Amino acid sequence: MSRMQRSIIRVTTLHVRKNSLKSLTTGVLFAFILAGFGSSAFAGSSNPSSHAKFALARPPVAQATATATPDSTSSAAPATTNPNTMSTAAPPSAAPAAGVPAANFGAAPSGQVPILFNDHHVYSKPDRLKQGRVLAALVRGGTILIPLRLMFEQMGATVAYDAATRTADVSKPGSDVKVTVGRPQVTINGESRPLDVAPEIFQGHVLVPVRVISEGMGAYVQWLADRKTVIVRYLSASPPPPTAPGPPAPITSPAVSPPAAPTAPPAPFLDRFVAGDFLIAPRTYNEFSPGNHGGRGSFDVRAAVEFSLGSLPFMLEGDYRQFRYPHNQNSATPPANSPCDGFGPDAISGDTGCVTIIGGGSQVFVPAFGPRDSEVEGRLGLKLLDPRLFVGVGYMQRVTNYGYPRLRGIGAGIEKLPDLENTFSVYGSLFYYPRLSGTCNVDVCPAGPFKLSYRALKYQVGGALNLGKGPLFIDFGYLGERLRNQQNAPSGINQQGAYAGLGLHL
Repeated sequence: MSRMQRSIIRVTTLHVRKNSLKSLTTGVLFAFILAGFGSSAFAGSSNPSSHAKFALARPPVAQATATATPDSTSSAAPATTNPNTMSTAAPPSAAPAAGVPAANFGAAPSGQVPILFNDHHVYSKPDRLKQGRVLAALVRGGTILIPLRLMFEQMGATVAYDAATRTADVSKPGSDVKVTVGRPQVTINGESRPLDVAPEIFQGHVLVPVRVISEGMGAYVQWLADRKTVIVRYLSASPPPPTAPGPPAPITSPAVSPPAAPTAPPAPFLDRFVAGDFLIAPRTYNEFSPGNHGGRGSFDVRAAVEFSLGSLPFMLEGDYRQFRYPHNQNSATPPANSPCDGFGPDAISGDTGCVTIIGGGSQVFVPAFGPRDSEVEGRLGLKLLDPRLFVGVGYMQRVTNYGYPRLRGIGAGIEKLPDLENTFSVYGSLFYYPRLSGTCNVDVCPAGPFKLSYRALKYQVGGALNLGKGPLFIDFGYLGERLRNQQNAPSGINQQGAYAGLGLHL
């Protein structure tokens, strides 16, 4: 082989090698490009994060797209402007596991909107699990209405319905909700709030605006207008984790506190008072007066005090009263103490100036004057009953200004004192004296001396009205006494009248 041939062969071989190297380089580069595209496609198909993100933004509502379209009111429901439709922002929740198909719970009834509760359809009657029955809502004038009992029971609440008042009461620890069918108002934990649409009854279920569960139970509610689906999410409060037990407390003897000093009971209120009263035109019936009204100078003064002797409650009372009245005459000239026989200048029997004498049997003429009967009385009583009812004994002495003997006697009776710690109270007394007696000497009874005696009954009833917080009180009432002839009395005595005055409790 010539030199030229060998040169041609050598150039040709170099060219072939160069072409082979170029082909090899191109193949390797192409293989790397293919490998890069293949890994990118594989990574994109195996990453489930995009599905998870979609699930967070739109919960699995695969069946919701197959639901029947709500009625015309449904399509008018706004997405965010109505207070019963919540924000469309995605609520916090856990994404479903990748690759898990959505459960086929069926479609909502015609004209109704499906409700997704915690990312799952809820059967309307969970005890029967009918096929195709889902928890569904209605749209009324742009307001979403949901079944009250079924939704609240999903949240662990108790629902009570009163058919008479058409009121539903939903209770759960920390929450209490009351609604009434037909009334656009809800009461949450005692606070009344208005509703845009009143609760209603639909197919035997009470429907309430969706804001009732959001405000009453703190649930999150979302309205997906493009899918016409209501999403409700509710997380019940979990109990706090148990705390680790600490070291046992040291055993110590209980502290012994000194006994509290006994408080003395308040001292009982004791009546201590004095009262003065004017007798208002009292009437007197006796041998000097056939019922004449008394005038000035008729009065009654009394004082009383409660006290204890040992452990026994007593009262002590004193009373002084005076009756003044006129003794009149018809004749003008009969001499005093002349017999009323009608002879000469003597007055005739029946003249008002004629008075029956002690011992009886005859009358003498007594010129007109102003008789005055006075008596003083003391009483000591032991409390029988509350409030302030006493049984006691009394001593009475009676004197006159027309020469009759002083009469004395001991009696007994009952008395109710006023309760002056109260603004108003009543009081009264009734005492009987079986014998008031005295001796009429010859200076008054020329044919005497005579023993003069009566049986006496004294009574009184009245009221006391305190004047503010001061010690003064108004005193008023009615009093009287009856004396019946017992021995040598010319006639009986009856004196009585109303009174009024002031008192001072001490």
